[in-house]
Parts: sequence; C-alpha cells; structure tokens
Amino acid sequence: MENPQSSNQNGVGPHFEQQPYPQSGPDVYQQQISSKPFTLNEALPYTPFTSVFPFEPDIISNPTIGSGPLATSLADFVSREDYDALNNDAENSTHSKRVEGSLEFVQHLLKADKITQFQFKTAPKATLPANRSPKSLADGISPFAKMVYDNTSINFRYSTPETLNASISNGNNMSPRFAKKSSPRARRHEPPKVVKHNPAASNAQAVAQNKSRIEIHLPTRKEIDSAATVYTSTRSPAPISSPATQVQSETVSLADLMVTPKVPAPSIPRVIQQEISTPTATKAQSEIETLQPLLPKTEVSEALPQPPHPSRQSQPPSSSNPPKSGVIRIELPAASFNRDEFAVVPDSPDTPTHLSTKRKHASRDELEDPLGGELNQRELANAAFSELRRCFQDIFAAEDRLPSEHSSASHLVIVTNAQEPTMTIAAHDKVQRHINRAVSLGCFRQAPLDDLLRIQSLSEGSLKHADTLDFKLDEAWGETEIGFWVQQLHEIEMGLKAARTSFRIMCGGREEKQLYSEDMIQQGLNLFRNVIGDIIIPIAELRSTGPSSNLFRLLTTHRKIIGTLFTTCQKVFSLMSDLIAGIDVSETVVHTLEFVASRLIFVENAHTEKDSVVGVQKFDALRLVAMNVLSQIFLMNPSQREGIFNEILTSLEKLPIGKQSARQFKLSEGKSIQPVSALIMRLIQASAGKVDDRKEKSRGRMMQTIAEDDGNGGHIAPAESITKKAEVSYTIRTEDHAATQHSTAVQELQALAKTLADGAYRNATYVVNFIVKRALKSTKSGDTPYRNLLDLFVEDFTTCLDSPDWPAAELLLRLTMYMMFQQMDGDKNAAPARNMALELLGVMAAAISKLRSHVRKTATNFEGSDSDELGRWLADLTLNILEGNMSMEKTVSWLGPYRVILEYLQDRLSDDPYLKGAISYLITDWGSQVSHGYDSAVNEDSEERDSEFGRVAFRLRNMIEDPKWLSREYSFKSVVSNHAKLSHSIILLRSSFCGSFKNILNILMGSMTTDQATVRSRSLKSINLVLDTDPTILDGDSVFIQLILQCSNDSSPQVRDSALGLIGKCMTMRPRLEEKMTPTVIQRFIDSGIGVRKRAMKLAKDIYLGNDSKTVRSTIANGLLHRTQDPDEGVRELARQMIEEVWISPFYKEEDSIAFKQSLTDHVSLMVQTVKQGNTALVLDKVFQTILSPDSKLAEANSRVCTRLVANLVDLIGSPESDDPSIPSSRDAFQVLMIFAKADSKLFTFEQIRQLEPHIASVSTSEDLAVSRAAVVIYRRVLPQVSSVHSKFLSDVRKVLMPATSKVTRALLDDVVACLWIISELLQTSEPLARLVLSCLKAIRLMSGKGPLDRTKIRQFDRYSLIVGMVGKHCNLDSHEERFKSEPNLPKWKGSMSKLMVDVLVPFANPSQPADVRRPALDAIGLICQSNPRNYVSANVYTTFQQAFDERVPVLESMVLRSFKEFLLIEEQRSEQAASSTAASKESTKKDLKVMGSTSFDDVASATTQRFLKDITRITLATYDDHAFLAMEVLASINRQGLVHPKETGVTLITLETCPVPKISELAYHEHRALHEKYESVLEREYAKAIQSAFQYQRDVIKDPRGATEHPFTSKLHLLIEVLKISKSKNRIRFLEKFVGQVDFDPAKLGADQSISSHVEFSRFIIENIAYFEFVTVGELQTTINVMEKLVTRTGSGIAQSIESEIFRVRMDQLSATQQPPSGGEGQPTTQEPPDLDHQRLFQLAAGSTILLALWEVRTHLRRLYGLGSHRRETNKGKGAAKDLTKAPVKVQGIAGDKVWDDLSRITSALDTSDRMMEQCRAFIELLNVDNEVKVPDEEEDFDLEGEPTTPGVEDDEDAAEADNRGRKRKAGSASGGRKKRARSNSKPRPRGRPRKQSVEAVETGASGDMDWI
Repeated sequence: MENPQSSNQNGVGPHFEQQPYPQSGPDVYQQQISSKPFTLNEALPYTPFTSVFPFEPDIISNPTIGSGPLATSLADFVSREDYDALNNDAENSTHSKRVEGSLEFVQHLLKADKITQFQFKTAPKATLPANRSPKSLADGISPFAKMVYDNTSINFRYSTPETLNASISNGNNMSPRFAKKSSPRARRHEPPKVVKHNPAASNAQAVAQNKSRIEIHLPTRKEIDSAATVYTSTRSPAPISSPATQVQSETVSLADLMVTPKVPAPSIPRVIQQEISTPTATKAQSEIETLQPLLPKTEVSEALPQPPHPSRQSQPPSSSNPPKSGVIRIELPAASFNRDEFAVVPDSPDTPTHLSTKRKHASRDELEDPLGGELNQRELANAAFSELRRCFQDIFAAEDRLPSEHSSASHLVIVTNAQEPTMTIAAHDKVQRHINRAVSLGCFRQAPLDDLLRIQSLSEGSLKHADTLDFKLDEAWGETEIGFWVQQLHEIEMGLKAARTSFRIMCGGREEKQLYSEDMIQQGLNLFRNVIGDIIIPIAELRSTGPSSNLFRLLTTHRKIIGTLFTTCQKVFSLMSDLIAGIDVSETVVHTLEFVASRLIFVENAHTEKDSVVGVQKFDALRLVAMNVLSQIFLMNPSQREGIFNEILTSLEKLPIGKQSARQFKLSEGKSIQPVSALIMRLIQASAGKVDDRKEKSRGRMMQTIAEDDGNGGHIAPAESITKKAEVSYTIRTEDHAATQHSTAVQELQALAKTLADGAYRNATYVVNFIVKRALKSTKSGDTPYRNLLDLFVEDFTTCLDSPDWPAAELLLRLTMYMMFQQMDGDKNAAPARNMALELLGVMAAAISKLRSHVRKTATNFEGSDSDELGRWLADLTLNILEGNMSMEKTVSWLGPYRVILEYLQDRLSDDPYLKGAISYLITDWGSQVSHGYDSAVNEDSEERDSEFGRVAFRLRNMIEDPKWLSREYSFKSVVSNHAKLSHSIILLRSSFCGSFKNILNILMGSMTTDQATVRSRSLKSINLVLDTDPTILDGDSVFIQLILQCSNDSSPQVRDSALGLIGKCMTMRPRLEEKMTPTVIQRFIDSGIGVRKRAMKLAKDIYLGNDSKTVRSTIANGLLHRTQDPDEGVRELARQMIEEVWISPFYKEEDSIAFKQSLTDHVSLMVQTVKQGNTALVLDKVFQTILSPDSKLAEANSRVCTRLVANLVDLIGSPESDDPSIPSSRDAFQVLMIFAKADSKLFTFEQIRQLEPHIASVSTSEDLAVSRAAVVIYRRVLPQVSSVHSKFLSDVRKVLMPATSKVTRALLDDVVACLWIISELLQTSEPLARLVLSCLKAIRLMSGKGPLDRTKIRQFDRYSLIVGMVGKHCNLDSHEERFKSEPNLPKWKGSMSKLMVDVLVPFANPSQPADVRRPALDAIGLICQSNPRNYVSANVYTTFQQAFDERVPVLESMVLRSFKEFLLIEEQRSEQAASSTAASKESTKKDLKVMGSTSFDDVASATTQRFLKDITRITLATYDDHAFLAMEVLASINRQGLVHPKETGVTLITLETCPVPKISELAYHEHRALHEKYESVLEREYAKAIQSAFQYQRDVIKDPRGATEHPFTSKLHLLIEVLKISKSKNRIRFLEKFVGQVDFDPAKLGADQSISSHVEFSRFIIENIAYFEFVTVGELQTTINVMEKLVTRTGSGIAQSIESEIFRVRMDQLSATQQPPSGGEGQPTTQEPPDLDHQRLFQLAAGSTILLALWEVRTHLRRLYGLGSHRRETNKGKGAAKDLTKAPVKVQGIAGDKVWDDLSRITSALDTSDRMMEQCRAFIELLNVDNEVKVPDEEEDFDLEGEPTTPGVEDDEDAAEADNRGRKRKAGSASGGRKKRARSNSKPRPRGRPRKQSVEAVETGASGDMDWI
C-alpha cells in the first residue's frame, strides 16, 4: 500500500458528482515532490491483511512502492520501438488494426473478474488545501494512453451502510482506473498525492467510524474477446511514459484509485464533530468522505508505521481535540476469517494425473508450421523442390557444356583421367545439402527418377578413379613422397563424397529399384574400407616419438587437409548406418561394415593432442560413428549378434588399461567411459527391443507370391514360417477390454516381454562370464589385461548407473555382483580371487551408497522447494522407498517413474537416435515389472488395481510392438533432467542390485575376520570406499567399529596398516569416535611394521592438533618422544619432525593477545605433564638439541618459541604442589627447565638464572633433592653464559655449593664440581678447589699406611676418592703446582696434577685391597683419566685395569668400562667437532704428524683399545645384562672410530645381533651395517665364523639353540639378512650358498655322540633360519632351494645306501627288481633291527637322516610358501626368465610358519630312542625312493590359483643317475636354467600343476565353455 501523499501513479481518482479536483499550486506541487512515500511497514496497519505469508508473486505482488528494490520497467516487456510505433498509429485519424487490438487488450485487463476487491480496515486522513485548482488528468500523456483514457468505461460504486450505492460512469474528464498494473519503476516517478496519513494510534477509531465500501464494475468479456485472443501470448503491452511526461503516466493500477472531494474549509470541523457525536451519518456527510486508494495485490510485512511529515500531520479524531482542517476518512468493515478458503494438504501427494493426455488424431494444428506465417509446409516443400531441380539442372548443364569447353573447367563437373564426367566436391556438397532438405520436407519423392540416376552416374566416375589410386602410407616416405600423396587426397575426398551422394539418394525413401545399385554400394564400400585401412588407422596410430616420428612430423604440416578427410569418412560411415537400416543390403556389405567398425573401435588413439596428427577428437568422432554402425548391425541382424559379441570380447586385449587413456567416450553428463563399455551397454539395451520384422514380412509375402506364380509351394516353408512367426494375434484389442480381462492382458505382455528380457539377460551374462573368468586367471601386473579391464568396466558401469541413458549398467553390475558372491562363498576359493571379489564389491557398495545419499538429498530438496507437482510426487515416492516402503503399484503405474524416463528419452531422440535402445530396454523392463507386480499381488483382492495393471499391460504391449505408439497416442508434460534422474533412481533403488547393499556389507564385514591376511586387508580397503559415500554405517552401536579395532591388532602388518587408515577416516567422519579409537592408534606406535608405525604417528598428530584434552595430547606426545629412539632412521626423523610440528610450530607467530598467552601457558603445562608422567626427560633433551641445532631449517624461530616457553616455566617456580596432575608444580617445572638447559643454554636470561638461586640452598640437604639437582644442572649449563661482572652472584652460589661437596650423591657431585670450576674460571680464582683437593689427598695418603680399613675409613675413602676424581675430571689445578709439591705427604710430582691424583689412588686399587675399596679407587682413577687420557697409558694405571679384567669381577669391570665409554665418547665428539669446523672453514690445516688421527689422543685411544679389546669382547658375549650392554657401548664406540681392524669387531657384532635384548641387538645391527657399508669384502670372509659364533652364543648364553623365535616366527639372523640387502644380489647368492653349505657333513667323519648331537643342533639352527628368511629376489630363493636339493640328493644318496645295507639289509638286486615301489612305504623291508647292529652307527646314520629330512622339509616349505612349481624354473628361459629372477618373491596367502616349525621339532627329536631312530631312517629312505608329490593331495592342503603344485618334487638328474644307477631314487636337482630332462619312454607326461579337486574341476568345466553362446 502506498502513501497517499506520494501517489506516483498513472492518472487520478474518479470524480463523484460535482466534486472537482482541487487545483494544485506551485507550492503544493513542490511539497508533493519532496514528500517521501510510506514504506510497506508504515502502510501495513491500514491493510485488510491479517498475515503476510507467504510472499509468492502469484498470490501477492511484491510490495516495492516506496521501499525495497524496484520492479522491472515496462520497457523490459515492451520495446521502445514498438511503443513509439503504437503511439504514432494512435495519432492518425484512421486507427490501424494493431492499435485497435492493443486497446481491446488493455480493456480486457480491466474486466471486473480480473480485478481483486479489497475491504479496508481504515483509511488515513488528510487535509487538502482550499486553494488547489483542478487540473486535467489527460495533460501530458501519450497518444495511446489518451485513447485508453477516453474509450475505457469503468463503473464505480460507492456506498455506506446508511445510503444506497451510487454508480457513476466515467465521462470525458475521468481517467480509466483499471489497466494492467504498471511496473514499480514506472510508478516511482509519479508526483506525490496531497493526502495525509493519520498516526497508527487512530487506527482503531477509524475502523469504528468508517463503514464505507467500494465496488468496481468493468465491461463484460464480450467487449474485449477479440483483444484478448490477439494478445494472450504476449506480456503486458501497457505503454510507459516518456521522461518528459512522467508527471502524468498513462496506466493506472489498483493502488492508485482515490476519491478526493472538494471540502469547504468552514464546514469540515462541524461535520467531523457531528460524526463523532452521532452514531449515524447523513448523506451529506457521506458525500464529503474521501476514498483511500485501494490496495494492489502485493506482499506486505508487519512493522511500525513511519510518522508522516510534521508539517502535514493531522491530529487524531477525538471529541476533545477535533481536527482544525479537513480530513479524509474511509470506514471499512472488519476482516473476517473464512474456513472455506483453506484446504487440508495430504501427507502424501497424489499421482499427478493431468500430466498425460490422450491425443486427438484428427487435429491438424500440430502439423502447422510453428512460424504461423503465410509460408506453410507445402510452400516450403515446393521451394525446396524447386531449388533441388535447379541444382540438378545446373549440374546437368555443366555436363552438357563439357564438350564445348576448352579454356576453363566447370566448378560443378569435371572429366576424370578416363574421360568420364564426374561432379566436383562443390557439386557434391551442393547436391547433398539440397537432397537433405528435400528429404526432411517430404518432397524428395517428387524428384524425377532420371535426374537421380544421372546424378548417381555422375558420381560413379569419381568412385572408379579413386579406386585406382594407391594411397597406402609407408613409414619410410620422405617429404617428396608425402607431397605426391597429399595431392591424391583431393581425389580420394571426391570419391568419398561421390559415394556419400549415392548413398544419400538411396536413403531418401524412394521405391525405384534402379536407384539401389549393388555395384555402386560395393564400390563406395570398397573405397571407404581402403581409406580406413590405409590412411585413417595408420595416421591414428602414428606417434611423435619412435620409428614413425619422421612420418608424423611430415604429415602434421598437412593437418588441415587430412582432418577434412577424417570428417568426410565420418559422414560417409554415418550414412552407411542409415543405409543398412533403410534398405536390404547383401551380407557381404554387412560383414564388411562390421569388420571395419570393429577394427576402428579397438584402435588405440593418441592420449594427447601433441601425439595425434589431426587431433584426438577427429578420430574419437569416427569411432563413435563406428559404434553406431555396429549397434545398427546388431539391432538389424539377430543372427549375427553372437559373432559381434565374440569379436568384441576377443579383441579386449587390444584395449589400453590406463584409466585416462582408456576413457574416451563422453557421456551426456560430461563424464567419460571406455568406448567399448558404452558399446556393450548399447548392444545389451538393443537386444531388449523387438526386431523390426516388417522387411521379413514383406520378403516372405513376396516369396510366397512368386512361389504361387510358379505353382510350387514346396519352397516357401521358410517364408511362411517367418510370416506366421511375425504375425501374432492378440486377444486384447482395446484398453477397456484389457481392464476387464486384466489377467489375459498381463499374460500377453509377459509372453512378449519375457523373451526380450531373457535375451538381454543372456547377452549380459555371456559378457560378464567372459571377462570375469579371464580376470580370475590373470593379475594386474600380468601379461593379460583382463584383471585391469574388469576394474575399468565396473567403474564405467557404476559411472553410468544413475544415468537414464544407460539402464543396462544395472544389469551388468548385478550379474558381476552375483559372480563376486560366488567367489566369496566358502573358503576353497583362493585368496587372489577373493581379493578381486572384495575389491569390486567395495566399488559397487560405494556406488550404491553414493546413489542412495544423492537421491535422498535430491528428494529432500524437491520436497521442500520444488513447486512442480511431479517433482513433489517423485520426491515423496523416493523417500518412501528409501524408508523401505516399496510401492510396486506406484513404481509401475502409467504415470510413474518409467513413464517419466521414457518421455524424457523420447524428447531427446532427435539429438541422439541411439537412445532407442535405452527406450526399448526400459519398456521391456517395465513390462517385466508389471508382470511381476501383478503376480506378486495375486492374493490382494482389488479390482481397481488389477484393471489398472491390465490397462498398463495393454499399453506396454503396444509400445513394444510399435516404438512410436506412445508418442502417437499420448502427450506428456515436458520432463526436465532432474525429474528423469530421480525417476531412474527410484527404479534403481527397487532393483536387485541396490537391494543387495546389506548383503555386500555383510560380506565385507565377514571378510575382516577371515584367516587370509590379504583378504582382511582388502576388505578394509573396500569398507573405506563405502565410508567415502555413506558414513552412516558408523552410527549407533556399529559392528564395523569393533571389527576395525580388532583388525588393528591383526598379525599381518598389511591388515594393521589398512585398519589404521580406516580408523583415521572414521574419526574424520565421526569425531565422536576419536575418544574410543585414540588408544588403539597410540598402541600402534610400537608396531613391528615400520609403515604401520609411521601411519599411526601421522594419525596421532592429526588427533593431537584437533583435540584439546591434555591427557590425550600428553599421551600422544609421550609416544612420539619414545619413537625418537626407534631403530629405524625414518621413524626417528618423523617423530622428531612431529614433535616440532605439535610443540613448536603452533607458536611461531608471536602475539600479545590474551588467548595466545593462555595457549602458551597451557602448552607449558602440557609439556610438564608429559615429562612428569612419561619418563621422557632423557629423550626430550636430545629432541630439543636437534630442533635448536643450527642445522635445523627453522632454528631461529624454534629458539624464539623455546625462549618464551622457558620464561613461562620460570614463572611457575614457587608454585605449590597440587593434587590435580594437570596443574604443574615447581618441582615439575624444574625438570623441564633442566631439559631446556641441556638443549641450549642461550634460552635463559640472567634474571631467570638469578631466580633459581634460592633453590640451590638446600642442595646439601635432603629437603628437595630433585629441585636442587635440577637447579645445579641448569647452572652447570647456563653459568658459562654469565658475565663475570656478576661476581657477587657467583660468589654467593659458590658459598652454597662448596659445603655440599661432602654430602651430595655421586651424580649431583658431578654437576656441583662442574659448577664450582665454571665459577672459579669466571672469578679467575680456583683456590677453594685446590684446598679441597689437597685436604682429600692428605686424608687418603694417611689411610694408605695404616693397614686394612674399617667401615668408617672405607666410607671416608669412598667420599674422598670421589671428590678427588670429580675434581680431576672437571678442574685443571696445574696452576697450583708449587703448593702440591711442597706437601711432604704426597707422592712426587710427575708433571701434572692428574698424575699426582692417580699415583695417590692406585695403591687402593690393588688386588690386596677389598672390593669396597677397589671400586671407588677405580672409579676415581677412571674419572681422572677421562679428562687426562695420557694417564691411560701409564704403567700403573693399565696394569691396575688389567688386574680388574683378569679377576673378572663385574663391579670392578664396570668401573673401568664406564671410564672407557666416557673417554671414547668425548673423543668421538671432539673428532666430529674438528671435522665439522674443518668443513665449515674449508681451510686445509697442516696436521700434526706426531699423532695419529685428527686429535691429540688418538694414540691413547688406539693403544688402550688394543690392550683391552679381548676383555671387552669377552664381556659382551658372556651375558646379555646391563654389564654386557655397557661393554657393547664401548665396543660400538671403538667400531665407530675405527680403532681396530673390522674383522676383530665384525664377528662379535653379528653374534650380538641375535641377542634377545633389543637395545643390544639394535646397537649391534647399526654398527654392523655401518661396518658392512665400508668393508663389505673384509666382512664377507668372516660370515662363516660369525654364524658359528652366533650359534654358540645362542646355545651357551641364551640357552636356545633353535634358529628362529616364535610369535611371530622370525629368523634369528634376520638382522644379518637386512644388512646384506644393501649388497649386490650376486654377493647375497654367494652368502646363501655358503650358508646352506654349512649344513653339509661327511658321514664317515661323524665321531662321538656329542659331536653328532652338536652338528645336528647347528644344522637345525641354520635350517630354521633359512625357513624364515625374507628373500630379496626370486633368483636368490631359487638358488637357495637348488642348493638344498643338491645337498640332500648328493649327501643323502650315501646315507640312504648305508641305511639300506647296514640297517635293513636290503641288497641291490632286490631294489633293481622293482623299479617303482608302492607309495606309502609298503614295499620297504619290515626287518627288525639286527641283534649285532652297532648303536653308535645307528645314531650316526639317524643323525644324518635327521639333518637331511629337516633340510628337505624346509625346501618343501619354501616352495609352498612362494608358490614355486617343480617345472617353473625350467620353463623360465631367456631374457624374460632373467628379468623374473630379479623380482621380489610373493608369498602365497594362507601358509603360516607354524607347520614347518612343528615338523622340524618332530624331526629333530627323533634321536631319543632306538625305535625313533629306526623310524627316522625308514622315513629318509622313503623320501628318496618314493615321489610323494604325485599323490592326490589331502583335502586340507591348499593350492594356488594358477594350478601350480605347492609341494613339487625334483627332476631326475641324468648325470647323477649315471654315477649311481639305483632305479627310482631321487638325485640331485638341476639348477635353474639347466638342461631339460628327457621323458621316460614308459612314462606319461604329468600335466602342469597338481590334480584339481572336484570344485575346481567344476569351475574349469565352466571356464572351458566361455565361448559357448548362452
């Protein structure tokens, strides 16, 4: 509603009786212009609306007057030119038809039933000025507006409850008030009306006083019918005002209607007072009432009204304060509520029945030209026919002029070399263009036959000439040859266009047989085939690299003309598709086209534009046409469908298997798939359609007529059968009949649809079986591509699943899913097959899940926002199906989703004619569903439902019989793609494929607990795919979570890794699972798999950054800190990097905000908590040293962060202890400060150091030892940074620390003395320390001459010696030489203070002293020697050390070893620093030639190492406790510095790698690896000795002589193998040969029982190591197996002969009489042990049998584990075999190490009793005599997929047979690549692989029938 003061509308209100409008003066007009219109919120209280919702344009127009955005101008609806022309016509005296029609149209808009009547609650009142002069409303308006104003008649009726309504017609001075509503933009510029609003407070009184009503009458419809019919299709033609005439606009809206009476000034107050005092009003009173403008149909909103202009605001009407000026009042009735105006909306919308209507066949309107002009269809056809004739005449005239033309050639007709006239390319293009237009307009049939034949004759010359050309490309061509070849392309193109012209004429629908020349067709086809084979395909296969690169370069310069040839071939090929569809052609033509199309489909096109001569798109377009042609042949020739499928499927090997290169077929949605995938789906869809047999019927009738004419009916049986088969009579003829006989209608539909559906099902089954069965026999990296192709096909089908264009994708996926179900049934299927099934099922489940999720979102959006009735109905149906309410009736109803899809596809047939196949498939599927729905609801007694089924069945039957029946009989609302997709999704959701979603999930879950590791891992990855699309499976009490957590503890690292990846995804999708899964992630930090540890750490980092819990963060940080000591360097580096990322990186950006400071404080608290609870202090300081080292990339930023952290930690000093572990205390803060001090002392400031001073006061007491020690350690690190100017502070610290030297512990004393020396250097005085040492030395000296020491003296000596040792370690007191020389009780000064201390202490380390005295003495001597290494080479010192080693007392040895360790570590650091400084300065410094190495103490280190190496080695190999580890650390340092020869430490390191203590074995491994990298050739000669040493170490020290450990089974020498992996393969092979050779033995040299038993144990140690080795290459594995086989056959032959002759007394002639003893040992002698058998000999032979049986058992295990067949190595010949030998061996899944472990335990325990030894000997004889591997395997034995035997035997060696001819005994196996054995003359060659089980045979039987047509 607009403000009356600002009524910027067209015209003014009508006059009532003699009430003229007041004249507006200049000042009034100025006020009108400056007034502001009311906003919607201000006008709302005066409207009759009780609510303002909804704001829909079709209910209430947008309220844009005075506020909000402006509506569209009328200029947007009517062009300026049209409106000006209309005004020009209106000015003429004789009005045109256009003006009259426009006038009638405007009057039609003012019809009464078109206008909404409003009843207002109240009206604002306004004061009108008395001096306002009347003004004509017609001034300044346009001519047409003036015409509307003068000729429009509108009746107004004004009445009150007390008076009758008066109707007054408009006169000449009246403006027509009702025209089409003007736009808000037009109304905005109108001048404001001088009417005032009352305030909103007077609204109630105004409603009570005003009871007036307005009724509007418009002319009847009869007056404007003609105008309405002319302008119904246009928008509003209402004119708009020009800028010059905007004061008075031409159109009027409902909101502009206002009555303004002329009110005498004196009478207005009295009238108002009378109205207030008297309930009733008089007629005079009613006459002065003014009418408030009627509200337009707009949207309104509630708000407080804006007060009117102060100068014009009137007082509210009341008795006490009457208004002083005239007011305008309207009394409106109160609003009422009418229930009839509202309707109840149903919960589920009904099926929209108005979408489809039956067509009227008699209507001709549809055939009219849409232009609606004078040029109708017939005239267009006549014009096209005339142009065609004119074109023909021009060509014929050019031909006729050929004999007379000699100077210039025609551009239409030329003469070939054979002097035959033929058309040019331009002529062909012109003819084809006109023929195409004539055919489309239906006038081609009128073309004279002779003209068409002559055109074909003119085309034949080009064909013949092109056929004589030789245009085959040759890679050897040069630029000259290419130039001649390019010149021929014009003639080739002309020949192809000639063929196209002829084919175009043949496809025009003419019936004259003369046009269809077989020779012409064959000539065109031959030319096309030759061009494709000799030009198109070779060019498409050319690449810019390789041998054809030169030809590629030459042809690229002619890209344009070659591309034109490609386009011409495409058009010719496309026309051939229409040719075979329109006429009968010979089988030769069809076969040729099929061959060419198939060949084009499988040509590998270039992947990029730069690798293609003409561009990728050119050939892809031609391939698309080839697919269309092949589809057309498939559709038209059912008998050739089998051959087409076979040709496609057998050509699949030619396809590229790269995902990007393979997918070159563009879908309508923009995605890409393989062309062959689209072809297969298109063929299957086409096979669901009924073949057009009209040609067959016609041919049958013709043959029958011919036969009848000949009088011979014996030869017409085929024709009759065809005719009878085609002409099927139906019982149901009408829809009404179908409704009553619904059962018959459904049966007739079922009989028709089932045959078609079965055909499509058979074809799809054939395709899926073909691909899947071959994929089962291949691998992704194998020679055949079927495994990769299957993945591509499944991905393509899932891509097309939701597209209505490809309904066959669901059928193919469904059949593939069923076959994958079969592979998962039972445990007999091999792991690769099950993995393939799981992978594909995961892809399918993800596709289904994605479809369901997308459909749910789409349906929800439709239901809430789509105003379309069809969309809401489909959305409701979709949501019901998703909830499990599958309504069959709605799905298959006539207006259901099937119908929507069909209408959508039929609308697009003109764009893609090959959608016919999809339409046929959908109709057939619809028919099948109707039959199924009718049969499944038989028990429901609903006649209406059955009748509807009958009607639908009748219609579907007609649609199958005639594809055009639906469009001919029914019309349907245009369907948008979203509705079609949603309908297709409804059908998919009800399909068996989507219905199996839960079954797939159950299979995936079940596979997570199977016994095959790869299957478990694959199932986890498949679950991962499903989670990407549907995370709802994690909601609730999900079983998935428990299974995933269970898999995270799996025995297989692969499964654990997959489980961790899945856990990460679960936490990302459902953060609530983080709390439950975080402990599992942290637990995997210590996983045995390196990859698993890394994944767990990365996952934990993400958890840390996203979790605010201090407990979780502390736990994760603790785990990461421990991983910084991981054995793997990659894991260590990753852990250090992650600590930096989570602890340092977040604080790089320094801020002063409170939030940043709080986060820093919380982080400090977290660090303190981690150090306190995680025992990571020793680890953390190394981590921070790395982070803060200058080598770090962000060292400066890291230092700034750590400085802020230190400042926060210092602030925590003094904090009291709290029961809350999350609140850090002062003690905890000191521990972290100590770590920072060790990492970098520069982080502390002097003020922070000063704050720590009070905490060292208690260093000499036990009050708070942890805090005191931390303070001292911090001072030791940071005091060197303190300036000497702070002498007072330093003196105070020394005063506190000096007394503590006699009381603190050894560890703290080390730091205290170090601090004292630092302070002494800063203060440049060491007198206190000199006095302290002098007093201690005097006291020790006094003890030396008093005999044995008592306990008190021992404790005193312990303290004195410790102080002396620490001072000797940290202090240099040589400056006090004179003072110590002057002491008489001290030994003689020998050059240094350290030597004096040692000489004082050495007597107390003599063997004569008790151990309690020797230990502190050795400790002190060692401390002094660390800083003064020259004392190590003093005779009294190394003699004392040697005495300690000779006595082998661990506590004394530890003192010496600790000293060596510290000294060697100092030397290492000194050497590294010297090397780094040299490298940094890059200056060649002159070395001191008097010393060895780069430091001055290398000679001391070398001499000391050589002197004590044997003792150090002895200690490392004697035990595996901390004492041994200390010796190992010393040995490692010796090894790192290269102080001894590598072979002296190599054997020890290899031995210690087998230690069960991880810290010892890992340290030995790292040192061995470093040694091997430098001195591989030296160590190689020591490996045999090292293996012997390792065995003895395991047997004597570890007490476990076996070669492997359990849980999991691991070789004890696995670290040795890891080191050897850095060597070359030939070196590893040499090692393996020697390693296996150590098992060999000489039976004659086996002596006593003890030696025999020792060799058996040593052999078992080696054999068990071999069983669990991780081999690097297949060649190394085969070499190991071959050496084992040779050893068994070579050594075993002698053992077997001795057993047979000495134990079983078997003579040679007995065995030679029987070449083949029966299996199972039945032919073996059963003689008992002879009485005179030597037990020692039996033990000897049994021991040899045990070793060889164990070796053979491991050989068999390795062959089974890695799937090596006995014949495989002999078939690997040549280069391919050599390449295979370098590959990594792949283990067969399902074979564990427990079986061979138990077998070896059983075999090696056979030496206990004589009976067991006899059985062992008998078993060994049977092993050599009987080939057990040709037996039918037991049921529990596994087999691999390829049929390879898992326990193969060894071939006979002819050379060995000649040396020992003993019949069927096993001999030495031939090595890889050896001579192939000849087959025995009496033997039948055994097929490759082991015998199959019954289930496998059945599979093979099915596989053998792959090529059978189903």
